[in-house]
Amino acid sequence: MIQQKETSNLMNWEIVSVNPNNKVWNWKDLFCFWGSSIQSIIGFSLVASLFLVYQLNFFVVLTGCIVGSIPVYLFSNLIGKPSQKHGIPFPVFLRLSMGVYGARYIAILRGLVGIFMFGVQTYFISKSISYLIRIGLFSLDSAILDKDIFLLFYMGLNIIDYFSLIFALWIQYLLFSNGQRFIKNVINFSTLFVYLGLVVFFIILTRDNYNEIIVASSDLFENNIVYNKENLIALLSVAGTFFTYFSIIIVNFGDFSRYVKSESEVNKGNLSLLLNLLFFSFLAISLVLGSSVVFEKNLISIDRLLTNPTDIVGKLDNTLLTLIALLFILVASASTNLIANYIPSQNSIINFFPNKSSLRSSGILIIILGFIFAVFWDPVLSKIGILSFVDTLGSFFGPIAGVMLMDYYVIKNKIIINKDIFSSKENGAYYYSGGWQIKAIYSLLIGFIFSSATIWNVDLRFLQSFSWLIGAFFSSITYYLLAKK
Repeated sequence: MIQQKETSNLMNWEIVSVNPNNKVWNWKDLFCFWGSSIQSIIGFSLVASLFLVYQLNFFVVLTGCIVGSIPVYLFSNLIGKPSQKHGIPFPVFLRLSMGVYGARYIAILRGLVGIFMFGVQTYFISKSISYLIRIGLFSLDSAILDKDIFLLFYMGLNIIDYFSLIFALWIQYLLFSNGQRFIKNVINFSTLFVYLGLVVFFIILTRDNYNEIIVASSDLFENNIVYNKENLIALLSVAGTFFTYFSIIIVNFGDFSRYVKSESEVNKGNLSLLLNLLFFSFLAISLVLGSSVVFEKNLISIDRLLTNPTDIVGKLDNTLLTLIALLFILVASASTNLIANYIPSQNSIINFFPNKSSLRSSGILIIILGFIFAVFWDPVLSKIGILSFVDTLGSFFGPIAGVMLMDYYVIKNKIIINKDIFSSKENGAYYYSGGWQIKAIYSLLIGFIFSSATIWNVDLRFLQSFSWLIGAFFSSITYYLLAKK
């Protein structure tokens, strides 16, 4: 009985090793995982901007994206395979290097960033819902939105906005708190649904504007590739930007790879990131160029090339098309929120309070905090430079990954003592000094100094896109020198 008490304070059935019967993910599911990760408003705007706004040669930008995807693939494999093999999520895997108690506090950093971004992302999701509601009300009565009840605002939001926000939070809570099999289906449906929508819009735009789009895109495909110094700098910049976009997902990729059937499926699934990149880039560029052609034909004035899908929809002045587009944006944004923010936060909370947390209770905490962040985002948080603070917390992620990987692959030679992962006994392999691995914490701080310097040091900001890699490098080297025998 005493032994059970000693070991149970670190255990929760949601973060223990996955039953082999529940390892139901394959490479196709990971294809959808990476698809959902890039199918956001930010992802669409990023891809379109890289190819169009920067006016770079298509092949230079494409090469930069491929170069940026290589470290994403490598690090995702390195971090994902131990979790796949042992069935444990990121916070539990972190116990090997940080200690059974140290991992609680290090993992919660990822959780805090995730909860904040979940709230902010939900705020923008709710805006799409409020647009749909306003369109519906306006179609019923063009004067209804002028009534006093809709003109009362608190914290920049009126009754429609608050209803939309609460509805968005509630729907996400219902969808995201039903276990990994249901979540897998949500991700798969979202990816295929959004790709179907993009293809349909592509067909609509190109059907009557094919020749004009070809002419508009001709400059992108000039076959005069010269990898001179200027182009190489641009290529590295694109690679760094692309890697930065996915870097927040890499450190906790084990939260998802733990459900994959085999290592080979992880390999194939991560390679599908490149396929997603090519397919999504093609559709994003075609839609941006196609919409530009349509605007020109219909004499719709635009002062710049629109790369944000909401801006494009707003200019089309087509209610039905707007409703359909907003629906696809909602689905895409929600699935991205699930992958990048909700699941990492949920596992971090359960790992921090293993005896008191469940999928439901941790979800409720995320929803409450997400609501607070969402309400205060526009009037307060967006104006006080909090994103710099969040970026600073995020600069821990590279150093965390560096220590984790060096510890598992080099120091411990891929060996995990499963019974000690959930043990608080002082003689446990991962108890270290009172549950903390001091060498790992010190290495983490050294890596953090270097990675955060790219944010706070003006002279080093040109390296900010590579802060994750810089932090991972210095933390891993420091840890190797301290921990090697």
